[in-house]
Amino acid sequence: QVQLVESGGGLVQAGGSLRLTCVVSGRPLSNYHMGWFRQAPGKEREFVGSISWNGGRTDYTDSVKGRFTISRDNAKNTLWLQMNSLRPEDTAVYYCAIDITQPDWSQEQKRRVSDYSHWGQGTQVTVSS
Repeated sequence: QVQLVESGGGLVQAGGSLRLTCVVSGRPLSNYHMGWFRQAPGKEREFVGSISWNGGRTDYTDSVKGRFTISRDNAKNTLWLQMNSLRPEDTAVYYCAIDITQPDWSQEQKRRVSDYSHWGQGTQVTVSS
């Protein structure tokens, strides 16, 4: 059974930084595409960024480009999201996700919620102004 556990969320002032961690258990993540999403109160879950199986390709939504960085260590079964220059509009519950339905050899872009098969429980990020 694949499980994803996020950590690292919290309260930070605007302009500050946080680093989110997602640890995967139950299956090696090395062959699979992974992503980060977020959901603010009253809004739909939205794509933040994703990374291909070997880290060779990353993709970000426009609002976080240049501020957020996704990385992974397959040997540690861990995914990270480094968030810098945080803004109040970044406030949301952040979720990591993985698609284990197929190996990520093609490294295709995956931006939809339906592109991912397993999800973590989320971690709250609150940015105060």
